[in-house]
Amino acid sequence: MSRPTGRRQFLSLSSRAFLAGLWVPAATLASSSGAERTSTKTAGNLYDRSFVLDGNSTPGIGRICCSDDTAEALKIVRESGVTAMKTTMGGFEGSFEETVGEIAAVQKLVGHFPDHFLRVARHDDLERAKREHRLALILSFEAASMLGDKPDRIETFRNLDVLVMQLSYNRRSPFGCGCLDGDTDGVTSLGREAIARMNSLGVALDLSHANVATTKEGIAASTKPVVITHAGCRAVFEHPRNKTDREMKAMADRGGVMGIYMLPFLTEDTRQPMLADFMRHLTHALDVCGEDHVGIGTDLSIAALTDEDITYLMKYLEERRKKGIAAPGENRPLYIPDLNTPRRLERVADAMQKQGYGSRTIEKVLGLNFSRVYRDIWTA
Repeated sequence: MSRPTGRRQFLSLSSRAFLAGLWVPAATLASSSGAERTSTKTAGNLYDRSFVLDGNSTPGIGRICCSDDTAEALKIVRESGVTAMKTTMGGFEGSFEETVGEIAAVQKLVGHFPDHFLRVARHDDLERAKREHRLALILSFEAASMLGDKPDRIETFRNLDVLVMQLSYNRRSPFGCGCLDGDTDGVTSLGREAIARMNSLGVALDLSHANVATTKEGIAASTKPVVITHAGCRAVFEHPRNKTDREMKAMADRGGVMGIYMLPFLTEDTRQPMLADFMRHLTHALDVCGEDHVGIGTDLSIAALTDEDITYLMKYLEERRKKGIAAPGENRPLYIPDLNTPRRLERVADAMQKQGYGSRTIEKVLGLNFSRVYRDIWTA
């Protein structure tokens, strides 16, 4: 899911979805500072030494230029323990020009704070970020609007370091069918051309928002592993944004990785999901896919949400419903209350440890699995 449009501009640039994710009110900075640690000492030590990759996120550190909050916001990022994140360019309907502008904005962010951020161009950059205690930003698309009906633009954006792309958002595109348009129509002939170009250029095919047919056909058409960076398990809760066991197994059999998200689609829409609900999806994915093919893609910003953020988010969700691109269940804030901390992935590690998972499995889920599959895919 793309972030809402921002209320401020960063570095006087006009980019939208990515920069909106960078906006955090002062109250959030105050409540998030110190990145509170509530997990066991053993899990905390494991988390701090692990390579941690959020399969779909935004930094959430706004007002970090020419602001009294700059140092505190950067501190939240560093203390979160996250090494790398995949972050969305162009939102769910961005044009070619708007998306290029957002990519330029990210480069300006990295240029202003080179000790804190690193824009990923190759797999070695992930390991470099861990060594240098920087946050690696993996640029990606969740929609195909910026490609139009022109697969050749994939190479253009690959040259701008966009390393992960989807065939569609929730609705159909010239390349494939999204999860809200039924489960029968699949990958188009133009979509097969797009997949072939992604494979040859070292771009990861992400099928998170694809429907069942597009997911199945996308996995079959790709000569490289595919990723499902942020989704849930349909066997645990029936929802069009969640994946079936058959899809998950097919993805794993081809070497891919699926990240479990922290969105309301984990449960029925009468309540807010909690850590226990997230863990039901995570453990099911591990049972179906195996420990080498599961990760975490929160679809959240790093910073904790405040009441002010939640009020704003609910207005944003109403806008999405009016546009017809909202998924069922978007009647609740996009977060899990007992994971509302910059160190939310540490709490997942703690929960896995309490359920008897070993350190190596936890490290794989925290980030090593995504790192491995990106190494396999990005080598053109």
